[in-house]
Amino acid sequence: MPTPVAERELLNSQPRHRWTVAEYHRMGEVGLLNEDSRVELIDGEIIEMAPIGSSHGGNVNRLIRLFSKVVGDKAIIAAQNPVVLSGYAEPQPDLAILRWRGDDYEQSSPHPEDVLLLVEVSDSTLRYDRDVKVPLYASHGIPEVWLLDIQQKQLEIYRDPANGQYRQRDCRRTGQIAPILCPDAVIDLTELFPNP
Repeated sequence: MPTPVAERELLNSQPRHRWTVAEYHRMGEVGLLNEDSRVELIDGEIIEMAPIGSSHGGNVNRLIRLFSKVVGDKAIIAAQNPVVLSGYAEPQPDLAILRWRGDDYEQSSPHPEDVLLLVEVSDSTLRYDRDVKVPLYASHGIPEVWLLDIQQKQLEIYRDPANGQYRQRDCRRTGQIAPILCPDAVIDLTELFPNP
């Protein structure tokens, strides 16, 4: 009888069906998934997302408030909405700063060319966000990703994607920062990490 490790290795060696974005949307249309389903499509796999706790939700709200003050009507701020990266990937970043579009992306979801900045707020999901989502964003040419590490109270900045990786990486706890493609949207990290 094979060991659990051998069974996992055998299972992982088997070909898998990669779901397309169209199939994923069809699951929603027929009721297999609904608006309350906490899932996203990553490289053809449907991945369950962690529940949103108050700390995570509060940090997303804070980012929305801070960016709303500095972005105004120059761009669109989207929270936890899908971004279609390819035919097999439709993640839901915690926050997206998108190029202005008159229909507010009602007619179709944003694609990589629409993205000015993506932000992931990480507490229990730090490894997944850093090791899976950041490389996914780099491989699809997302120009800049911020990873807000709630536990360490630091902001990881990833810029300049090439060959599936970000060539510029930085980590900050103090000072000011603005997305490269939205330079007027300056965020003061003392507002992002207020003292309790």
